[in-house]
Amino acid sequence: MPNYSEKPTIIFDMDGTLLDLAYDDFIWNHQLPIRYAEQHNCTLEQSTQALFQFYQQHNHTLNWYSTRFWSAKVGVDTLALQQEFKHKVALRPGCIELLEYLKAHGYACWIATNADCEGLKFKLEQTRIAHYFDVIISSETIGYAKECVEFWQKLHSLHPFQVEHTYFIDDTEKVLKGAEKFGIQHLITIAQPSSQKEIRTESSYPILQELTDLMVILKQAEDLKKYA
Repeated sequence: MPNYSEKPTIIFDMDGTLLDLAYDDFIWNHQLPIRYAEQHNCTLEQSTQALFQFYQQHNHTLNWYSTRFWSAKVGVDTLALQQEFKHKVALRPGCIELLEYLKAHGYACWIATNADCEGLKFKLEQTRIAHYFDVIISSETIGYAKECVEFWQKLHSLHPFQVEHTYFIDDTEKVLKGAEKFGIQHLITIAQPSSQKEIRTESSYPILQELTDLMVILKQAEDLKKYA
């Protein structure tokens, strides 16, 4: 049997949870339409419409998260485009404070992201947060997007964790539903994945207004265990 820590495992999504989703919105919804229009000699409106149709076709699939797929699909080097604007990659407020707290208090921290391996490597290089995590996994490696229960089944077989004592934080409801179907009970979402968009007020799951609010949740859970 695996030798589990007494403390729960904390699994984080990356984009929109630890990182500001404004960067991805900027790349995929603003810069890529411009480059696609230049590449295919069409108007920005035509480019935006074409990309929107592509996005709708592949949303919540592994292709949706693959830079190689999109580079081949649209004729633009999407990884190079991301690297061109690497200075815009940003951690969400409170990210380092939270990770330092979790490390100091002995929590095992993981990243489970739908970002492909190239995108994951690029963003970890930019943010320099890899050393905070015991496990870092891309859905490209697993072979299923996080929306699928098979992702969690395979992750659990590769890196065993106590399902009932694991916390998973993600900004996408469909992903959280996949984790819930697998059996993870402590599921939390994010109030403002992108600093450029409105704050969410409703969700099927508890909402973190600030990342550091997780510290309070975990401390309360520890206190309940002590006095149960």
